[in-house]
Amino acid sequence: MQPAKVSLIVDMLNDGSNETKVNCVRLIRGLVEEKGFRPELVSSHSLLVGLIRLVKDKRHRNGVSPALGLLKPISAHKQVRSLMVRVGAVPQLVDILPSLDPDCLESALFVLDALCSDMEGRVAVKDSANTIPYTVKVLMRVTESCTNHALSILWSVCKLAPEECSPLAVEVGLAAKLLLVIQSGCDPALKQRSAELLKLCSLHYSDTMFISKCKLTRTIQ
Repeated sequence: MQPAKVSLIVDMLNDGSNETKVNCVRLIRGLVEEKGFRPELVSSHSLLVGLIRLVKDKRHRNGVSPALGLLKPISAHKQVRSLMVRVGAVPQLVDILPSLDPDCLESALFVLDALCSDMEGRVAVKDSANTIPYTVKVLMRVTESCTNHALSILWSVCKLAPEECSPLAVEVGLAAKLLLVIQSGCDPALKQRSAELLKLCSLHYSDTMFISKCKLTRTIQ
């Protein structure tokens, strides 16, 4: 738990073999769960860069789950979230979303959702070109947890810049997806969030135009 020793582990995370990198991540994850853990131990540019490299490594996919599994708990700390934004983690996490299995996808969405709790994180998530299409795509496609985080992310960016983000989200199919959530048997809080987001998006269209964007049949209209 001494900073100098954690720093040595981070050095191995960045310079070791793939197996060594994965073991370093698991060791640091164990430290995070210890009673005496302090956030400054993981507020490290080198650590976050090493974790993002592991997540993006197309040759060795065995590091993706451990790396995201560490990013998830440390993203609870504001100083870590701020550093994640500064090292450019947001667009890199967004861009790997389509390639992730359900468990890893849930972790990545959790981290992006956590980043949206701060203004600098919300701006970074909004400014990432693929945030809206990729998060709309996972709605009702994977798990309820993934839908929950994706909805929260979309709400954050559409609330931040409604005139910019809401029409873009509707154009990639958000309205129809939100109606699916509302009509599903999922958690009532998710349905409520979906209804609120649907209303926010509708403000930028005429009634007739918005109904057409919802892709409803004439009978349901």
